[in-house]
Amino acid sequence: MEKIEYNIEERAISTFRGGLNCAQAVFSSFAEKLGYDKELALSVSAGFGGGMGRLQGTCGVVTGAFMVIGMYNSQKYTENLDRKEHSYSMIQEFNSRFMTEHETTCCKDLINCDLSTAEGRTIAKEKELHETICEVCMATSIRLLNELLVVN
Repeated sequence: MEKIEYNIEERAISTFRGGLNCAQAVFSSFAEKLGYDKELALSVSAGFGGGMGRLQGTCGVVTGAFMVIGMYNSQKYTENLDRKEHSYSMIQEFNSRFMTEHETTCCKDLINCDLSTAEGRTIAKEKELHETICEVCMATSIRLLNELLVVN
């Protein structure tokens, strides 16, 4: 088994900077390597940015990573129970490692700004929080996925 070695960080960040949300950037960036439809990935993950619809719950780079893990295991295992158990195990490992580095997976806590208001979004833009925080979390997410996923 060969580890995913190619660098998709630039692809994800470019996608993010192009106006797509953080979950879309992570989930769609793995589409080619894992052999799933990129356009479908963009559609499925459209509502998960900003901590799921700007509710600022679980960070979009984390939910995007969870979707990647689900797709990976759905392709690797034929039985739903195997898919589910392996996905849960990998998600828990991902979550633990992400928490070690960032102390939280909560969007609002990570960026310390209320994205649900126009004022908060203006502050985020002025303080360049997407570049200084979101993209750092995105890089962490992609690195952790590259460490966890093995492609046959």
